[in-house]
Amino acid sequence: MESEKLRARINELAHKQKTTGLTDEEKAEQKKLREAFLANFRKAFRSQVEMMQVFDKDGKEVTPEKVKDVQRKKGLRDD
Repeated sequence: MESEKLRARINELAHKQKTTGLTDEEKAEQKKLREAFLANFRKAFRSQVEMMQVFDKDGKEVTPEKVKDVQRKKGLRDD
C-alpha cells in the first residue's frame, strides 16, 4: 500500500512538472520520493532473485551457486 501512495505522489508531481512546473521544494520532494521508490523496488527485486530456483528442461536444478549461497545463509536451503 505504501508503494502505491509513493507512486501516486510521484505521478502527481510528474504531471504538475509537465503542466505548471515545480517549486524547488517540490523538486526536492520528487527526488526523495524517486529514490525511496527505487530503493523499495531494488529490495523487492533482490528478494525475488534470492528466492528463485532454476531448473533445466530435464528437471535438474541449475540454480547459480551464488544464489544458493545466499539462500543457505538465510536458512532457505538445507543442502
